[in-house]
Amino acid sequence: MANTEYTSTELMIVNSARLLRDGDVVFVGVGLPNLACNLAQRTHAPNLQMIYEAGVIGARPARLPLSIGDPTLVSGASSVCSMYEIFTLYLQRGNVDVGFLGGAQIDKFGNINATVIGDYAQPKTRLPGSGGSREIAAWANRCYIITPHQKRRFPEKVDFCTSAGFIDGSGGREKLNLRGKGPQAVVTDIGILQPDASGELVLTALHPGRTLDEARENTGWALRCEACNTVTEPPTPEEIGILRQDLDPEGIYLK
Repeated sequence: MANTEYTSTELMIVNSARLLRDGDVVFVGVGLPNLACNLAQRTHAPNLQMIYEAGVIGARPARLPLSIGDPTLVSGASSVCSMYEIFTLYLQRGNVDVGFLGGAQIDKFGNINATVIGDYAQPKTRLPGSGGSREIAAWANRCYIITPHQKRRFPEKVDFCTSAGFIDGSGGREKLNLRGKGPQAVVTDIGILQPDASGELVLTALHPGRTLDEARENTGWALRCEACNTVTEPPTPEEIGILRQDLDPEGIYLK
């Protein structure tokens, strides 16, 4: 594949995939995180294991799943069990390395809102809610978040805390006895944010052609930058080829 052009969505997926390690057990939903996991499995992490909250372990779907209850998830899977067992015997026991999350809002301490925009009693917008993300954010050994970088998505404080990041800063998770280490990276179409020692998200890398000013203009708090000269490697022709030709040839999510 000679074409090296890529979209902002493909850029986020590729950079999310690169965060995953060979052998990781990943609690994943459908959509962009699913594409990132499958891309990692087909490139640098062939031993990555995917878990879906419907009760599928070690999924190797024959086609792109459209929901967590899609029957294709069972094909080639290592095991199928109940949703209760997935959350208790795997997630809460510490057997899940990575939780992949998204949300309508992510604040400066990595807390996620997927419940309401505005006041809870009289919201401007009512959102789908937690699903399994509340438990995943609490108990997965580490979490990654993937979302476009827009100011409305990055307020200083979320309107409602659906899933815990670092709560109000360093030590916030420990006070609530949350074992997981919380969000370790937020991948956007501008760059990558990671928590500092205080739990605040700071910019640690920019994507090619993007600027610190852009990142700050699209963030609802005074975004600080560490290693501001770090620029991510652009997607390779191989990575783009796998996404477009193997994983999502109909453009269901890549569009």
